[in-house]
Amino acid sequence: RAILGIFLIIEIIPRSLFNRMDFEDLGLVVDWDHHLPPPAAKTVVENLPRTVIKGSQAELKCPACLLAFEEEETAIEMPCHHLFHSSCILPWLSKTNSCPLCRHELPTDDDTHEEHRRDKP
Repeated sequence: RAILGIFLIIEIIPRSLFNRMDFEDLGLVVDWDHHLPPPAAKTVVENLPRTVIKGSQAELKCPACLLAFEEEETAIEMPCHHLFHSSCILPWLSKTNSCPLCRHELPTDDDTHEEHRRDKP
């Protein structure tokens, strides 16, 4: 029984992070969209700097997918200077306004959220 429990923790649960079906099968589905800040402003996302990966940067990995960048590949640089594959960060920023690594927040198109952010101490 202990071995089965360890197997579940090591094998099934981590795979569940990448497979929503496993979450649904386990009854663990949570609607995360209702707990996230609004998406980043479209104009802000469109204007994020693009960086061409060169030299030693090719040894870096995208913090979202953990795959290495390839030399001459174009990455998106967040204001916090974290680099991401565009295919990783753009879907994320369409859901919420922060860096998935350090939670640096980008402006949103949501006036209520922006007002709340300004009023925070």
